[in-house]
Amino acid sequence: MVIAIGFEGSANKLGIGIVKDGEVLSNPRHTYITPPGQGFLPKDTAKHHREHALSVLKAALEEANVKPEEIDVVCYTKGPGMGAPLVSTALVARTVAQLWKKPIVAVNHCIGHIEMGRLITGAKNPTVLYVSGGNTQVIAYSDRYYRIFGETIDIAVGNCLDRFARVLKLSNDPSPGYNIEQLAKKGKQYLEMPYVVKGMDVSFSGLLSYIEEKAPKLIASGAYTPEDLCFSLQETVFAMLIEITERAMAHCDSNEVLIVGGVGCNKRLQEMMGIMAGERGATLYATDERFCIDNGAMIAQAGWEMFKSGVVTPLKETTCTQRFRTDEVKVTWRS
Repeated sequence: MVIAIGFEGSANKLGIGIVKDGEVLSNPRHTYITPPGQGFLPKDTAKHHREHALSVLKAALEEANVKPEEIDVVCYTKGPGMGAPLVSTALVARTVAQLWKKPIVAVNHCIGHIEMGRLITGAKNPTVLYVSGGNTQVIAYSDRYYRIFGETIDIAVGNCLDRFARVLKLSNDPSPGYNIEQLAKKGKQYLEMPYVVKGMDVSFSGLLSYIEEKAPKLIASGAYTPEDLCFSLQETVFAMLIEITERAMAHCDSNEVLIVGGVGCNKRLQEMMGIMAGERGATLYATDERFCIDNGAMIAQAGWEMFKSGVVTPLKETTCTQRFRTDEVKVTWRS
């Protein structure tokens, strides 16, 4: 029996979760929410994490009914992510590991999402679409590594949606992407937009520039409503993602597809992926906002897997890196 605690703070969510042999005991988090029309700056996000670290840690221990001495391993997000928030969270993880005299494991954020998705859904060996505010990748496991089959060549899909939400001055509570999804449900008119798939990769920056420039004029003229534009943007970017995911599934002869990351909560993305999977005779696996959105339990779960396979990070190597690719990590816990 191994109990792992995970610290996640790579972006605007601070999460601390506790996992015991595949069972999530607690998973509280606190989100830094900025005013409408604004993003979140690294220094302000790090300040938020510092201010809430102890209260979230206390909540995680109380909810799990676990004492520090019962924890076997401390896990934290090494990267990828925003520098200042990563460092502020790693500092807390290093401190408790030393205070409690526990081993520490540095976890890749992307692999945290994948392992959490596999645990919650029961997917065995899926092709993974990982979509969030900072990452967009199509991934499949092969020979001890998670291989990246396709990815964005500029900005992440979540960043594209978030930045369009700023143009419309949508609320960041609970998240800009969620509020775009709700508006998109009421959209009736489709605006054709740039559709940029380059082999197995996608590009969203040109599409974003196009819609940022066009939106104010289209809305002012009455030709399109904000709801129409949210609908059109979602349909376009999700179709691009499903195209490259299907190609990866065909290459791998895969009959499972798993969506992870914050954008993976989107019901329309899940619906479109479900249609594609159904046409291929494949199964779609997805999770809800408890596990899609950045959280501590996913870092605890990935760290638990690593620790059980003999991985421990020496204290002097418990650094952070903003760029940490999914395919850099040797997956010692899978055959």
